Amino acid sequence: MAQRTKYLSSVAVLAVASALATVGVSAQTGSSTDRSGGASGKASSAGQLQRSDQGMLRDIAEANLAEIATGKLALEKAQSAQVKKFAQTMVDDHATALKEVQQVAQAKGVSLPDEPGLKHKTIAKALQTMDGERFDKQYMSQVGVGDHRQTRELLQKTRTNAKDADVKALATKMLPVVEGHLAHAEQMTGK
Repeated sequence: MAQRTKYLSSVAVLAVASALATVGVSAQTGSSTDRSGGASGKASSAGQLQRSDQGMLRDIAEANLAEIATGKLALEKAQSAQVKKFAQTMVDDHATALKEVQQVAQAKGVSLPDEPGLKHKTIAKALQTMDGERFDKQYMSQVGVGDHRQTRELLQKTRTNAKDADVKALATKMLPVVEGHLAHAEQMTGK
């Protein structure tokens, strides 16, 4: 009975996390659009970005931070060697991507988050309560498939809507890697 209660509690936390993630992507997309309006959104010098581009850069950094954090968690908790291999790829590829985001941000004078946001922390906390096959399935479904779909959407919008050529180029460079991760996760989960 206690295990069933723990399971239901974990499912409830994941449901809330998924809802937050969906709202977060909508909020991020909307806020990026909102930040671009008016003269106050214009860059004051060649090295600085419009606020909308700054927001997109921060969102990309946060997505990479989340993938690194949940990937490290999966390296500790995953049961399947295949899931652990996927997690190591996430840690490696997203650490590389984060360095590239940080380089662009530094060149443009943009401060980035240094940890995942609330929605990603909630997902990680829910995953932390799981073990074995249950962890593997949730990690691959929530992070492998769900988060990569959201990140793909973010990168597509950034590639289309960013005003700065360097931010556009960064999104364009990262998109095929994220699409590869998503395809691999979908193949592993059958989704």
